[in-house]
Amino acid sequence: MKNLKKVLTMTLAAAMMISTFTACGQTAEQSSAASSVEDSAAASEDSAAAAEKYTIGIVQLVEHVALDAATEGFKQAVIDALGEDAVEFDFQNGQNDSNTCSTIANQFVSNKVDLIMANATPALQAASAATGDIPILGTSVTEYGVALAIQDFNGTVGGNISGTSDLAPLDQQAAMVAEWFPEAKEVGLLYCSAEANSQYQVDVVKAELEKAGLTATLYPFADSNDLASVCTTAAEKSDVIYVPTDNTVASNTGIIDSICQPAKVPVIAGEEGICSGCGVATLSISYYDLGYTTGQMAVKILTGEADISTMAVEYTKTTPKYNAAICEALEITPLEGYVAIGE
Repeated sequence: MKNLKKVLTMTLAAAMMISTFTACGQTAEQSSAASSVEDSAAASEDSAAAAEKYTIGIVQLVEHVALDAATEGFKQAVIDALGEDAVEFDFQNGQNDSNTCSTIANQFVSNKVDLIMANATPALQAASAATGDIPILGTSVTEYGVALAIQDFNGTVGGNISGTSDLAPLDQQAAMVAEWFPEAKEVGLLYCSAEANSQYQVDVVKAELEKAGLTATLYPFADSNDLASVCTTAAEKSDVIYVPTDNTVASNTGIIDSICQPAKVPVIAGEEGICSGCGVATLSISYYDLGYTTGQMAVKILTGEADISTMAVEYTKTTPKYNAAICEALEITPLEGYVAIGE
């Protein structure tokens, strides 16, 4: 009887051990299978993340210091937020030609880019005409209402367009003329008539100058071919010349400086890049910062954080600056509160 109990006890123990081993084996298989599924899912997520790459088309009207800085700021903001591997930039230079900008914008649409950055007014106009679906962000655009022919512009374009403006307060720029040159009576306003936003700026500044009792005369030129002759006339008839934020001027500051500096006619400029080439002083913005702000807007659009149709046009702060070299050459003492360009 004892032997029978002993046998039964051993048999029961063995059965329990087999059951335990079997259960452990099933748990291991299930755990392994579950782990495999998790690894596979994680790999799929990693693969999807790696495949998520945005393409941004950049159409820049022309290469000069201000627009180049805006493009660099834009690209850096996008890279800082998304990483260098997550975005591909297709940069195209419009060669200062509206038709070329249109060709570039249409190509971006054909290539189905995720977003278009349009650097300068003609580039924005070309992109706007090319697509009503792909998000478009402008930068270095002075006044969106003028650029896009929007009546009673309220700060938000709507649809598929938004961006940043390089407009510095025009009344303050006009006031700089009397501030720097209180004896001046005749002010020449030199600008490219082919640029709608340049016309807008000089019209506003002219009205402000006339309110201050100064005589303001417009000196429009069609393109770089007649800039020298028009500038020569303006220098002969003006005590001071004002040039707005103007892409053709920005690309040809050497022509203006070679005429105005020998004639001892100072230039008040609409932005720092122009001022560094031919101006005495400016109330300017940082185009790099402007581009960076535009890039931050692009990230919000691409990631779905913001709806471009409700995004208001953004601005950046202004800084009063002077050109030390030209001030010295013209024997002009810089005013307090102005920072030397490059400092």
